[in-house]
Amino acid sequence: MVTGGLPLRTARTMAAPLLSAALCGVRGGRAFGTAAALCRRAAPLGPMPNEDIDVSNLEALEKYRSFTRYFRLAEKESRKPRWWKTYRQHTSPPAEPKTDISLPRDKLLRAKEIKERKKILKENRQNAEMERAARLRTVLIPLDEVRAEWEKTSGPFHKQRVAEHCGIFRDLFKGATFTPWVALRVEYSQEDEYVVPVYYGNMVTPSEASSPPAVSYEADKGSLWTLLLTNPDGHLRDTDSEYLHWLVTNIPGNDIRLGKEICHYLPPFPAMGTGYHRFIFLLFKQDCPIDFSEDVRPMPCHSLKMRTFSTFDFYRKHEDAMTPAGLAFFQCQWDSSVTWVFHQLLNMREPVFEFTRPPVYHPPQLKFPRHQPLRYLDRYRDTKEPTYGIY
Repeated sequence: MVTGGLPLRTARTMAAPLLSAALCGVRGGRAFGTAAALCRRAAPLGPMPNEDIDVSNLEALEKYRSFTRYFRLAEKESRKPRWWKTYRQHTSPPAEPKTDISLPRDKLLRAKEIKERKKILKENRQNAEMERAARLRTVLIPLDEVRAEWEKTSGPFHKQRVAEHCGIFRDLFKGATFTPWVALRVEYSQEDEYVVPVYYGNMVTPSEASSPPAVSYEADKGSLWTLLLTNPDGHLRDTDSEYLHWLVTNIPGNDIRLGKEICHYLPPFPAMGTGYHRFIFLLFKQDCPIDFSEDVRPMPCHSLKMRTFSTFDFYRKHEDAMTPAGLAFFQCQWDSSVTWVFHQLLNMREPVFEFTRPPVYHPPQLKFPRHQPLRYLDRYRDTKEPTYGIY
């Protein structure tokens, strides 16, 4: 057969190069368009990484003789400011700066602290009796002295970290933080001479905290303090409000009994089904006597509306004359004594919160199910019919 004066085989042979050339032209045009788009990209805002390295002659580059040297140089380079965002800046951006409202404190010189530690280590090494007791495993560690040293050195920073982890600063001070420089010791006395201490998030039952605790702290003579107990998790109507459980102001020194009780003590009452509640003791140091007449509650005060409180507003009102200095808190959940508090003290019905589970979702039933288990049809039975599947 002849096509246009040429045999069919010859026409096919000549058409193949033309088709491949056309395809190459299309692909080449597309590549040219992409390259043109890349050329129109904006210039970088600064030097690109490894821009000063001559990649044509890699053998002339300086070699790292040890991994330690490489690691040291890499750490040095990573600390330099860059005009672009690094991977760490994208994944973990720096936190916003928070306002520090803690008491001013003189910073100890690092060199002086190291000198004191070396002196103590030297004395311990020269103590033959301590060395012998350590070898025989009979040395006794004075825990009271260790705790006292911890309270003076790293203890306040540990407490601040725990409080920040539990969201205390976020919920009480709208993000502002403070370092609890004053060690606040709170203990609930029981009938059998058993004492329940309050640390930094430990569990205390409502029955154990039914009476006012014994509070102690170190204070200079002539200083004034304010003690506050609040619950940011228990408000029944407004999630952003708190319930005030105890407020004592203008405390001279560390004697709580001599202070003015603005709001008497109310036992914890976490409602059933609401989980754990945080009960927070705050200690404020006053610069001068303060008039708290606007914050006075009647005696007795068993109205939850009058107990509604905001630590942030209370502090903003008196921030010029007092500063947060101490912190302690415990966690508490419902027990049988809460019912008595609602019925006898608050004179109201006890609220009970229950979690209503949503119905189990099943996708629409298939007429011809494939690759399904044998009990597939049991999902779509009437709930009144017995099912024989194992769930």
